[in-house]
Formats: sequence, C-alpha cells, structure tokens
Amino acid sequence: MPIAMAHEPDDLVSLLELMVDARASDLHLTTNEIPSLRLHGSIQRISGMSAVPAAWMEHQIASMAGAFDPQEYLSRKSVDFGITHAGHRFRVNLFRHRGGDAAAIRHLGADFSTLAALNLPDEIERFTEYQNGLVLICGATGSGKSTTLASLINTINQNTAQHILTIEDPVEYLHMDQGCIVHQRELNNDTNDFASAVRAALREDPDVILVGEMRDAETMRAALTAAETGHLVFSTLHTGDVVGAVRRLIGAFPANEQDAVRLRVSQSLRAVLAQHLLQTNDGAGRVPAIELMFVTTAIRHLITANKLDQLYSAVETGGGIGMRTLEQSLAQLCRENWISQETALMRCHDTEAFSRLMR
Repeated sequence: MPIAMAHEPDDLVSLLELMVDARASDLHLTTNEIPSLRLHGSIQRISGMSAVPAAWMEHQIASMAGAFDPQEYLSRKSVDFGITHAGHRFRVNLFRHRGGDAAAIRHLGADFSTLAALNLPDEIERFTEYQNGLVLICGATGSGKSTTLASLINTINQNTAQHILTIEDPVEYLHMDQGCIVHQRELNNDTNDFASAVRAALREDPDVILVGEMRDAETMRAALTAAETGHLVFSTLHTGDVVGAVRRLIGAFPANEQDAVRLRVSQSLRAVLAQHLLQTNDGAGRVPAIELMFVTTAIRHLITANKLDQLYSAVETGGGIGMRTLEQSLAQLCRENWISQETALMRCHDTEAFSRLMR
C-alpha cells in the first residue's frame, strides 16, 4: 500500500511522524527529489509530496545543527549524529550529493525489544551472562545489529548491577540507569576515536564495554586487550557470516602479528552472531536469518591452528549447544512458513547444503 502525505510537510518533524506511523525503518531526503521511506526492506516514494527544494533542505539541516558540528559537515561532506523526537530516537547521516544535501535517517524506536520479540533464538541471551571476553554481532548495514545490541545491553542493565560503558558513532539507543550505571560516549562529542576511547575505558572501571564498530586494527587491538583484562566487550563487524568475521578480525593486523593475534582471538572470543533481515511471506514485516557460533574448545583450537576453513563444519555440527549455520536458519524459517524457498536460496551461502536440509 503506498505511503501518502496529506499535505506538503512544513518541516522535518512531519516526516519523522509519518515514518513512525508507517513503521518505516528509514527516511531518505534528497535536494530536488521526492522523499522516500524504506518499509519492510523496500524503498517507496511518499505519494502526495513534491520534490523538496534546496532552501527547505538547508532549513531542516539548520534546525538540527545543535546535534552536530556544522563545520565538520562542511569540511568532511558527511556527518553522523542522533536526534530524538517524541520519545523516538533517530540516527541521521547527512551527506552531499551532486552539489546538494541529502540525508538518510533511521528510526531506532522508542522502546527496547526483547530477543524474543526480535525473533532471535533464546541461546543469544547467553551473551549477557558472560563475565568477560569478546562478543561480535555481524551483518550488513540495516541487518538489525544495533537493535540486537540494544536488547542485549538493556537485558544486562535490567538484571545486573554493573557499570556499562558504550562508545558509539553516533549514540543510537539511549540507556537510562536501571540496575546498572550506564555511560555513553559519542565520537566527536565525547571522544576523538574508538581506539583511544576503548583504551581510556580501562581506567573508567567498566564491567561491560560496547564498541559501536571495530573499523581498524587499533580499535580491534584495544578491544582484545579489554576482553583479555576481565571485561565483557560487545562490538560489530560488517561481515555476513561468522567465519568471515573471524577472518576479518585476524586479517586486519599486519602479517607478522597474525600468529599472536590468532592466539589472542581464540582465547578472548566468546561468540559470533551474523544476522540478515528477510521480508516475510505476508509482506508485513521482516524476520532475521542468523548464523551463530559459540567458541568451544574445538573451535578455539581451529582458530589457533589457522584452520578457519573448518569452522563452518564445526558450527554445522554444533546444534546441540545452539550453534547454527545460515542454511540451517533459512531452512527452519521456510519450514515455519516465515519465508519462501526462493527468498532463502537468494540469501544462502551454500545452496547445496540448503537443498539437503529441505529434503
């Protein structure tokens, strides 16, 4: 069903409210183009609206100037920040496009979802029970990594008495103190970069550290050190599978360090979750297909011995403790009629393995 606007919006607030009412995940604004919403994974133009003129875009950007540094936007041509309206949190990326302004705005929701409400398996709640180590949440942009992390942090916040420290770009979900005390540091506003903020965190008495994204070897090095020194560290990587996450984590370091890093990763890594959001058969929403690996003694040995090609088989046979491959997850979603086999085949890594599971 088309998304319609009854009248031309006076300001950005009208579009944010339409976005929330339509339950859209993203709003796209571009100078001299009609605004669009992403609904259940698909982009739709907003009917009843004209292309937004440059002056309107400039006015909306100026109205958000308190949430970001306009000079940074002018110099870097893009900037990330968060805004809140009527209790709803939004992540904004402003960027230049063909000499004009554009924005991608993601709705982060007003409330924290439980893992069950996100259709994630119960085994993932085990992440919140670790006392130390590194947990990675992986997937492409828009795969729900931030929402999953927010649910995990909220669970810890509700059920324990600890110090949680997050380092984000930008701060996405706002966590108020519950059983825990929570400090949230935002890049550019509260710290200059991820790596230095993680290193500083070791002097700030945290129990749990959330690193919004591990973008470089220095951040990864700092995160591993934090995990090795008794902290529980959550972070994200833009990889589509659990084996790729381990490869990327190790491969980010210089070749002469990788043997030592493999040992560090094998000892510190606790679990890896890779997730993908797929449109449901009824077209009314999206459901996650996941790959889940817990670092067992056998997997620890494979990482140390640089036998990463064998990790997939270890995950495939680890169902007894909750592990699963993407193909196993897709097959389950098909059997439960969440998605079609055609959708699953377009997403899976190993079509032969998926076909065997569906026989």
